[in-house]
Amino acid sequence: MKLEKPSWIRVKAPVSKEYHETRELMRRQKLNTVCEEAACPNIGECWTKKHATIMILGSVCTRACRFCNIATGRPDLLDPHEPERVGKSIAELGLHHIVVTSVDRDDLPDGGANHFAETIQAIRQYAPHTTIEVLTPDFLRKKGAIEIVVKARPDVYNHNLETVPRLYADVRPGARYFHSLRLLNTVKELDPSIFTKSGIMVGLGEEKGEVYQVMDDLRAASVDFMTIGQYLQPTPQHYSLNRFVTPEEFEGYTQMAKGKGFLMISASPLTRSSYHAGDDFLRLKEARMAQIKQAIA
Repeated sequence: MKLEKPSWIRVKAPVSKEYHETRELMRRQKLNTVCEEAACPNIGECWTKKHATIMILGSVCTRACRFCNIATGRPDLLDPHEPERVGKSIAELGLHHIVVTSVDRDDLPDGGANHFAETIQAIRQYAPHTTIEVLTPDFLRKKGAIEIVVKARPDVYNHNLETVPRLYADVRPGARYFHSLRLLNTVKELDPSIFTKSGIMVGLGEEKGEVYQVMDDLRAASVDFMTIGQYLQPTPQHYSLNRFVTPEEFEGYTQMAKGKGFLMISASPLTRSSYHAGDDFLRLKEARMAQIKQAIA
């Protein structure tokens, strides 16, 4: 039985001039965006503001996560010119903050880590004032991959847990919950100055207590910022939507996360990993400075 979308989850169709300008730039530079590939509900708002999440390493994923709308199959050939095109596009858009993500590339020896590093370097070259957030795959069984990305020094390192451990086998079968936690902790061990971030979806059948446990696990891994958003089933073939979580429940998650010590928490029906990422980065820096001052006092 298909659940009817409640009023708080509905968004307007994108029609603005700025939206079409951003779309045209992405087509001209032959760039993929997770905004389109994952059918993000916030694409109209973000592209109107000329915010976008660039997806590198092609548009075909080597995994088949049951929540995800990105195509699965034989991956694209690696494009050595993609990092430069990304850097030039960000400069043309005049972005203050950019999120760079990718499909999973289990076929590559480094999982695409060097391509991430080259993209960060190209952004620094063409748009030196732009802050950079990466949202990487888990690099499962790719020794040294995390170190390569961290060495390139993004401002924010994001890796999503996506759901609670109990649901991994059904929702995210190619991944391992505790490996993802270890990745996030490793980033902090390698470079404590990099902000770390992770997120989950709700409405897949998880219990509140399980969400609270994920919060505890993330704090134990020294993660700074958590996002919680509503799962939206892309097609009838994807993992079934269990329910729509109310705004009041999201507010409860927000208060609980604050109490557990996260520097930042974004929890709402339309929250996505990259939604308002630039504004959130500025608030993250402010929160860290306040934390430092409090420790000195």
